[in-house]
Amino acid sequence: MEAVWRIESSRIVGALARYTNDFALAEDVASEALAEALVAWPRDGEPRDPTAWLLATGRRRAIDAFRRRSGRDDRYAALARDLGEGDATSGAPPSGGDDADLLWDPDKIDDDRLALIFTACHPVLSKEARVALTLRVVGGLGSEEIARAFLVPTPTVQARITRAKKTLAAARVPFEVPPASDRAERLGSVLNVLYVIFTEGSTASAGEDWMRTDLADEAIRLARVLWRLVPDEPEAAGLLALMELTAARFAARTGPDGTPVLLADQDRRRWDASAVRRGRAALARAVAVGRGLGPYGLQAAIAEQHDVARSVEDTDWERIVVLYEALGRVAPSPVVELNRAVAVSMASGPSAALRLVDDLVAREVLSGTYLLPSVRGELLAQLGRADEARAELALAARLCGNARERGVLEAKAAALR
Repeated sequence: MEAVWRIESSRIVGALARYTNDFALAEDVASEALAEALVAWPRDGEPRDPTAWLLATGRRRAIDAFRRRSGRDDRYAALARDLGEGDATSGAPPSGGDDADLLWDPDKIDDDRLALIFTACHPVLSKEARVALTLRVVGGLGSEEIARAFLVPTPTVQARITRAKKTLAAARVPFEVPPASDRAERLGSVLNVLYVIFTEGSTASAGEDWMRTDLADEAIRLARVLWRLVPDEPEAAGLLALMELTAARFAARTGPDGTPVLLADQDRRRWDASAVRRGRAALARAVAVGRGLGPYGLQAAIAEQHDVARSVEDTDWERIVVLYEALGRVAPSPVVELNRAVAVSMASGPSAALRLVDDLVAREVLSGTYLLPSVRGELLAQLGRADEARAELALAARLCGNARERGVLEAKAAALR
């Protein structure tokens, strides 16, 4: 039952949302159908078509909701049309004859899932609400799972999801794939949500674990779904490529006790060659579209340089510097500039990189985060300025919310005494 729900929940909610034209109701009745299955299936046996059973039960629940709301109105009549008695009974055969009772149009499945993704990631919602709603209705995760992933209380996640559904209803957001004129902006929101989920999984912002691979895996799965739905969108392919090429190194990023292993010390034989191949294929697809690489595609190209190199020394750092320069023009941000400085230190030495980092310090960007002092401390250490390096690394450790990464920074500072 868990497998059916994880795989098919977006299909079920999407189909119900199209039939009810009510996103919140569709999610609610789908959950009610799952709850009913938890009772009926162990008692009566698993149905021949579990997805059809859940859809039929969810549709019946929706009919009941409409009856309670407004009696036998036009919407209720439209939903109830041709619904045969007994078809939602556990173990019942699929609807017979001409499939009049089929709850979804096979030609509309992709549209339903795509509409579900675009609705859950609508810009009218806050980023936190988009992430929670996407993981809930598209990923099939429960509120407790989402809360554990982002280290927030379960009631907080539940409140975000509830507010998100109310906001969508108040804003009268239609359940549909947006028209081509609006799709670029909305697709950017979808990609950003998946990127946030993956980033939190690959390097946790807080907590005891450096990575949450289950969360990153869910982001990759959703990115694969999205790419299949919009195969001609280069950034969808670029984001999938970035995820695959980054996740390829996961197995080597921690030791047996969960201690972080930095790139220079990783056993590259443990990298996932299949993930590298998948990531490079997705990146090639993004390039083949012919519209140039966007922010996710450029980051994937940087990840590819790391994955194909035999060692840190063998890495084409000058190529990476060029890619970061391009990324800085397409999607400028202080984090991109900081990452470019790291690449410059590998290509041209720490002195050139420190000038770039000191410029960020003078501009007072990235204040309050551990990223800037951690990089500056590394560069100062390479230049032999041990006291300054130790102070920067100690500051970075104090600002770091992740216990594992904080331990690495503290160890580096202690080694400079």
